[in-house]
Amino acid sequence: MQAVSPILELQKQRALLVAEQEAERKEFQHQTETMGLGRKVKRGDCWWPLQVGRSYYNSLNQLVVEVTRTTDTDIEHNFEYGRQVMFFRVDASDNITYFKHSCTVSYAQDDRMVIVVPDANVVAELQAYERVGVQLSMDEYTYQLMLRALDRVAKAKGNRLAQLRDLFYNKSKTEKFSFAPLRFPWLNTTQEHAVNEVLLAKDVAIVHGPPGTGKTTTMVEAIYETLRRENQVLVCAQSNMAVDWISERLMDRGVEVLRVGNPTKVNDKMLSFTYERRFEAHPDYPQLWAIRKAMRQLRSAKRRGSDSYHQKMDRLKSRETELELRINNELFNSARVIACTLAGSANRVLQGMKFATLFIDEAAQALEAACWIAISKANRVIFAGDHCQLPPTVKCLEAIKGGLARSLMERIVESNPQVVTLLQVQYRMNDAIMRFSSEWFYHGQVESAPEVKYRSILDLDTSITWVDTAQLDIEAHEELVGETYGRINRAEAQLTITTLQQYFERLGRQRVIDDRLDVGIISPYRAQVQLLRRMLRKSAYFKPLRHLITVNTVDGFQGQERDIIVISMVRHNDQGQIGFLRDLRRMNVAITRSRMKLFIIGDAPTLTRHPFYRKLYQYIQQLKQE
Repeated sequence: MQAVSPILELQKQRALLVAEQEAERKEFQHQTETMGLGRKVKRGDCWWPLQVGRSYYNSLNQLVVEVTRTTDTDIEHNFEYGRQVMFFRVDASDNITYFKHSCTVSYAQDDRMVIVVPDANVVAELQAYERVGVQLSMDEYTYQLMLRALDRVAKAKGNRLAQLRDLFYNKSKTEKFSFAPLRFPWLNTTQEHAVNEVLLAKDVAIVHGPPGTGKTTTMVEAIYETLRRENQVLVCAQSNMAVDWISERLMDRGVEVLRVGNPTKVNDKMLSFTYERRFEAHPDYPQLWAIRKAMRQLRSAKRRGSDSYHQKMDRLKSRETELELRINNELFNSARVIACTLAGSANRVLQGMKFATLFIDEAAQALEAACWIAISKANRVIFAGDHCQLPPTVKCLEAIKGGLARSLMERIVESNPQVVTLLQVQYRMNDAIMRFSSEWFYHGQVESAPEVKYRSILDLDTSITWVDTAQLDIEAHEELVGETYGRINRAEAQLTITTLQQYFERLGRQRVIDDRLDVGIISPYRAQVQLLRRMLRKSAYFKPLRHLITVNTVDGFQGQERDIIVISMVRHNDQGQIGFLRDLRRMNVAITRSRMKLFIIGDAPTLTRHPFYRKLYQYIQQLKQE
């Protein structure tokens, strides 16, 4: 492999990131100006109308306001901690006026959300109008963090960050510690090897975890063993959900975790290890709260010109800083793991902190620039993920062609394959479901554990069924709908629901309920997902079973699994056009969510013009004959 210039590569990354930022800015502007409220609500990007609740200062001294959505409560929304949002009001003529300031989600769950606002004027505006709403906004802040991170890495000289940069971009020799491998009898051979490789690595190690191979189990063990040698580690992931998942598993292992940033699932267990909740629970917090309250009262008294005002304020500020530092020191000193998103590692409470080891989970889904935000705090880096599953989300076609969707983990896999350990035993799927994925994506190296190899719901049932719409007497044509031209296939959606109902009738509905067989209905197209959700809600047959069924996009199912998976492929045309179904990594995610039964609903003549789908179709036909 020819040596590349890390600086030139980083400059290229920066240019591509700016292009992506500009594309997202234009898309957001287009949505704001042209997309109707109803469409935004159905996409889960908007709540309207809102009921505005109380406002108060939280433990981090941020002014927040509680809001509740009053309609469309069955729509899954896209609001989560850290997302930028903007409020708006609607007048009697249905004209929309946006508030000037951008705000930030503190946490969101179900129909209630707490939002950090810049000042009391926003709260006053919200309370002054009856018809107000909130929608997702353009997240300029994260782009700024990523661009600054790329600049910092490019300018690094004579330090550890510069060494890691040069190592990651070229086929350089990585260094290892030398000690005898440790035994972990509760792990399989490749998991045990992966943990040892993590412990031996001086610079970088990669745990490559195909679906169901116990990547999180391996990571938790590697972190636990690392903490025998180091006092504290930083654990990051691209999404809040991934951070929550590994944090919860670490807590179950008895590791003291401090979660910076609010969790996605707001339950007592998750909240108990958040920085905010522990900050509030500190014995010095009531005193700090009283000082901050006194400062706010002093400001509102409006006697700022006087000497006594400045003297009092200086004394209070000094005491506030002293108490905040003391609380933070105690919280961070007692935690063994600091957990946050990659962007969250730039949080002011982590300013100046350095870590011997950084673990990045789901690293193949993270933009390279996002990884560098956290890497600047670390001496060595452990990546875990699967570059054969979902890539980083990139919307700009120019940026995709330029390589922005290629993760840093993928870059290192290619430049330094010696640091990669592939987990090779999967514990999720019936072997027939896993075998195709193993052959196509992992060179046949992934095998099924004996306990799951033959798992099934019905005896003598084929584990994968392709329901070919071309062989049925239905008009299953794709169409574009809505202001964003979402792609749906109405007849195929109905067939998807019917196929699941027929399978349930074959099993016996009571057995489905008693055995709590859970189902995932997946479509790569968001508009089809929304259509399927509406159909499911209208179905009387599925009413007592709805709690067992989840309908979502492929991205929404990343990291999840179900007993039964039904995939609606949507595409049906004479030209064999399949759009982004050509991104085979998404299909790898979709077909490997199922434990025991997989249905693919799609038009074989359209899809099988692509070699991947042709091979998959032939594989399924062969299964029927075995």
